[in-house]
Amino acid sequence: MKPVLLLLHGVTMSAAAWSDVAPLLSKHFELLVPTAAGHRGGPRFTGQASIRALTDATEALLDHHGHQSVHIAGNSMGGWMAIELARRGRARSVCAFSPAGFWTPGSPDETRATRTIRRLGHLSRAIQPLAPVVFRSAAVRRIGMRDIATHAERLTAGQAVESLRDLIACDVADDLLGTSESVAPLDPLPCPITLAWAEHDRIFPVRVNGATAQKRLPHADFVILPGVGHCPMIDDPALCARTILESAAGT
Repeated sequence: MKPVLLLLHGVTMSAAAWSDVAPLLSKHFELLVPTAAGHRGGPRFTGQASIRALTDATEALLDHHGHQSVHIAGNSMGGWMAIELARRGRARSVCAFSPAGFWTPGSPDETRATRTIRRLGHLSRAIQPLAPVVFRSAAVRRIGMRDIATHAERLTAGQAVESLRDLIACDVADDLLGTSESVAPLDPLPCPITLAWAEHDRIFPVRVNGATAQKRLPHADFVILPGVGHCPMIDDPALCARTILESAAGT
């Protein structure tokens, strides 16, 4: 029987973020790839959203499927949630790709990132009517999505349009981008944790947020993924799959 791997996406995204990575992992794991509550295609969310609340919902999903602990990989918000699930004893291993939450609330290391994501939202709404046409151009995909990927031209035009629709239709974006939460120190680790930081992350720069992560999780394995941006699943799905496999192999 194959072990279970839970894949968690970033804020304003959906399970589709893993569409090019999941096939590379399916022969090794039973995959569980949900869309987070309040995100396009996911369960409705009522009340004020928070990382704690979305983690609660994900933990309930594990309970529903009868899984006490699983391997978990997540990107950005999903990486943060993976770490919180590990803190709760629900992870056999964690591979966190440029996880969010490694900041001091209200300080420039947080507000810079939230401004960037909000700007992407405003831009996405402005170009939405033209997106199916303009995203036919590889150059437009690369330039327009440069904050999250170094090679967004590797997406198909359809994938780029769906990503934009995910961003616009996220009902909980304002709550999550305005959260006062952050990742608390975790030492000792409850399971093996890999912090896999994108070399060219424009949202959470490795020299800023990656450095904070190493201080708060001092015994986590820290690796820099070469040539990729904040969402490395776009730039190099094979590298992401290998990193997850190596992380899980340490258990």
